[in-house]
Amino acid sequence: MPSRPRRALARLGAVVAVGAALFALGAIPASAHIRVSPEGDATPGSYAQIAFRVPTEKDTASTTAIRILMPADQPLASVSVQPHPGWTAQVNKKTLAQPLQTDDGPVSQVVSDVVFTAQTPQAAIAPGQFDQFSLLVGPVPNAPSIAFPTTQTYSDGEVVAWNESAAPGAPEPAHPSPELTIGAGSGSDGAAPADAGSSSTPALVIGIVALALSVVAIALLGVALVRGRRS
Repeated sequence: MPSRPRRALARLGAVVAVGAALFALGAIPASAHIRVSPEGDATPGSYAQIAFRVPTEKDTASTTAIRILMPADQPLASVSVQPHPGWTAQVNKKTLAQPLQTDDGPVSQVVSDVVFTAQTPQAAIAPGQFDQFSLLVGPVPNAPSIAFPTTQTYSDGEVVAWNESAAPGAPEPAHPSPELTIGAGSGSDGAAPADAGSSSTPALVIGIVALALSVVAIALLGVALVRGRRS
């Protein structure tokens, strides 16, 4: 029968392997959320083109629609939609209780939300894929950031709401609201293409660490197996 040291070594290898797997899996969701970032600059008072990166996180359904809500507490006087092949764009408006004062005069009606809908099943975002949707918004408010709560509709009828905000210093919530950092260019913040870098870099580092732990686990299990055979 294996001695206690060999059994302990084998158990340690199994624990490290399981831990590495859980560690790697924990990095996946954070890199797959809906994100928004500027395609260029997003500075106060400017008109910024912003892109929403939308990945399909389900394995058995495609993304068929997304609804992007404009910030209610920071109304945007102008919102224009970039046409997206294979998708329709419905722009909904609302009347403000207090008009916005702009260089072109007061604005009482603003866009409340934009709904992109796939025209065909082939145009939908399939599992394992992502797509990007662009808006031109402005003037950008003088604030650190603005949030765009978004809902994602799947072909199986499920609707996922990306509308959660994290408290300062707290971990990212399960369904964070896409947030645009103001004063940042396309290479400095978050989603498409910028967010792809910021979100994938931590995931890459964690993946490398998980791989290293897996190698250690395999080595420990191998040592235990060889010692067992020799005995």
